[in-house]
Amino acid sequence: MANQKLKTNQAAAKRIKKTGTGKLVRMKANKTHILNKKTTKRKRTLRKDTVLDKTNVKAMKKILPYA
Repeated sequence: MANQKLKTNQAAAKRIKKTGTGKLVRMKANKTHILNKKTTKRKRTLRKDTVLDKTNVKAMKKILPYA
């Protein structure tokens, strides 16, 4: 009898992608509204994606088994 497939958490799958080297990448927060009080430099850096913090990698790999 074959093992059951694991379900991917779709909320996490839409937010987190895997790079070619196997690292997990996410977009930065605080870029959706109340932008007039934020500086242009701050908004520019929020555009870029960032590598997921190592404290969260284990949990994310568990809910994203095929990513």
